[in-house]
Amino acid sequence: MGRLMALALIERGHRIDLYEAQGADGQGAAAKVAAAMLAPLAESAITELNVVKMGQHSLKRWPQILGKLNQPVFFQQAGTVIVWHRSDAPEARRFQGHMQKTHDLLPTLSPAQMLDSVGIEALERELVPKFSSGLYLPHEGQLDNRELLTAMLHELEQAQARGQLTLHWHSAQELSSLEAWLHQKPKDEPWIIDCTGMGAKTHWSQLRGVRGEVLRLHAPDVHLSRPVRLIHPKYPIYIAPKENQVFVVGATEVESEDRSEVSVRSSLELMSAAYSVHPGFAEARVLEINTQLRPTLPDNLPQIQIGASKVIKINGLYRHGFLISPAVLDCALEWMDHQRTDLAQELGLSVIRS
Repeated sequence: MGRLMALALIERGHRIDLYEAQGADGQGAAAKVAAAMLAPLAESAITELNVVKMGQHSLKRWPQILGKLNQPVFFQQAGTVIVWHRSDAPEARRFQGHMQKTHDLLPTLSPAQMLDSVGIEALERELVPKFSSGLYLPHEGQLDNRELLTAMLHELEQAQARGQLTLHWHSAQELSSLEAWLHQKPKDEPWIIDCTGMGAKTHWSQLRGVRGEVLRLHAPDVHLSRPVRLIHPKYPIYIAPKENQVFVVGATEVESEDRSEVSVRSSLELMSAAYSVHPGFAEARVLEINTQLRPTLPDNLPQIQIGASKVIKINGLYRHGFLISPAVLDCALEWMDHQRTDLAQELGLSVIRS
């Protein structure tokens, strides 16, 4: 969120100082670990309608954002395939019912399409004959989060070389100190934009971390061309293909701020669930096993807080960071321009004065 905001403000002619508590490589950020799926209808089964609206807006914006970067970023909109084992058909019907309610409320979303074995084979032939029923969600997308972070870093470094930006790595800042500094400036002087995620806990008391755990696998025997989700009452997972037959497998959510390594149990559950989707994962090589905290507010929804003077705080993107960040960006920019945001009202994004 911070890198997106900095690049947008540079494009508008602002001079930026960007402070980051850690290094340029994105370590310590949920964005480095995420699967970066852009799946508003699939997520509607577990989130609110306003997040779906923000996701729909963002899906249109991502190609525009990526088109301005000088380095390539893997991006596709080949849809999502959802499958389930026969014994989990009741859970699948419940999931489908949630998506149908979403589509009824937001008919501009492409509806889910029922798949039989022939339909599954046409989209992902390696899922047959293990699965004979499924759902296809057209137009949903994904991008490569790490390529995006690298491409944005390149743009920031180029902006620094042009004198438009100063990068301050390993430079944690306290918002209270920056606000005190801001009060000494004329009213037409700098904005402070806080996108620090879990780093905002010192001044955002309701912020909490939700632990997530993911595998990063190299699986030469697996050929999936789009994200696949497995519906399961205990082990629901997503499998997000990246380039060169690398796959990100995840789904765990733990109400904990424990940042320690992934447990054996979680690893086995994720690996077993992936193997149950495709036997080719048996010979996959484990590249990474990662955990990170998602910055989350009590209602699991994002929020923009407008502080005194020119302070904007953005947080609570939870598990939907890549899905909704362009929408949050556009609302924040509109506020900076007009001190109001009709887009936030349209999308249902909470913007409050703190």
